[in-house]
Amino acid sequence: MSEEITLESLELKKPLEKMTAKELRQLAMEKIPQIVGASGMQKEELLSKIKEVLGIEEQGAVSPYKEQISELKREIKRLRQAKLEIPRKNRKERDKIRKQIKKLRRKTRILASAS
Repeated sequence: MSEEITLESLELKKPLEKMTAKELRQLAMEKIPQIVGASGMQKEELLSKIKEVLGIEEQGAVSPYKEQISELKREIKRLRQAKLEIPRKNRKERDKIRKQIKKLRRKTRILASAS
């Protein structure tokens, strides 16, 4: 088989990283004959082999929002400590801090899913 395999020739419906291990195994067995033993490989192995065959360089898996997420987590930690220092009787202040923590946690999840 002298035909060159490219990412476009595979006609994928979604990016390789978003595919499940089962889908990647099926892709490797049906369309990429250069990969041997795909049925016994884990997802990470399959991804790296497929990218190697297609000539795609693997990028670092670091999120572009990593610094923002870290900052939000530090703020959450600080607020949790402040919440512990407030007496249980002062419910309004504790609720205010709890709501701030909830809002920050929501922001971290949004940033994490965006990357």
